[in-house]
Amino acid sequence: MTVLLTRDDDGVRTLTLNRPHRRNALDAELWEALRAALVEAGDDRSVRAVVLTGAGGAFCSGADIRSGAGAAAHPLDRIRPLTEVALLLHELPVPTVAKVTGVAVGAGWNLALGCDLVVATPESTFSQIFVRRGLSPDLGGSWLLPKLVGLQQAKRLALLAETVDAAEAHRLGLVTWVVDGDKADAFVDDLTARLAAGPPVALAQTKALLNEGADRTLREALASEARAQAVNFASTDASEAFSAFAEKRTPGFTGRWAVPRSTTGAGRSEGM
Repeated sequence: MTVLLTRDDDGVRTLTLNRPHRRNALDAELWEALRAALVEAGDDRSVRAVVLTGAGGAFCSGADIRSGAGAAAHPLDRIRPLTEVALLLHELPVPTVAKVTGVAVGAGWNLALGCDLVVATPESTFSQIFVRRGLSPDLGGSWLLPKLVGLQQAKRLALLAETVDAAEAHRLGLVTWVVDGDKADAFVDDLTARLAAGPPVALAQTKALLNEGADRTLREALASEARAQAVNFASTDASEAFSAFAEKRTPGFTGRWAVPRSTTGAGRSEGM
């Protein structure tokens, strides 16, 4: 069975965790498939948004502790694939959406929290289950939770390992939207269509600025914003947006580089 399904539709790449018999628990094969898929999505300029979801009515029940894969390896080696996936997801230069149906537990919940936006259904449930397994949070949970809900609520979720429903997760700011199950697919399709139609360079710069801003001083953030705007103005999207506004039409964003190259300069570069 293919443990990760990939589907492309008008610039939106959907990655579906496909181990429904284990509620999409992440074993070594799925970790590697997800890592490779995120690398590929980041390198593919035709991908404008990524959806992460699970098959069979569950999002992800966490790491598959029953698989026993890599049990003889050092713990630091076993945790490395999780670290790589968390960083790839966080730094992916396109917007990411977690579509959560059913359970999102432990590393599975942190996988959803690592996405830029989270869509859940009323039936979705969440838990930082780690301490019940004699473990502490991984896949970025210790970094993500305090930033999203504050230190005290993060401690509540991690130390008590409570199961919270979608309404509570939404109240805490851990879910962006709660949508009825029969409407979730259409909602995510509309959401990602809007993201995919956006200016890719500006969206990438915006995502990076917001991710980095929480750990920077105002002076550092302003310097980063200035550099990002220089990158944005070097694409055709900025001028296209202005033209579309003036002409009262929908802009067509491509992310293409707009700065003309000197023939002489190009020749020198090619000769080096």
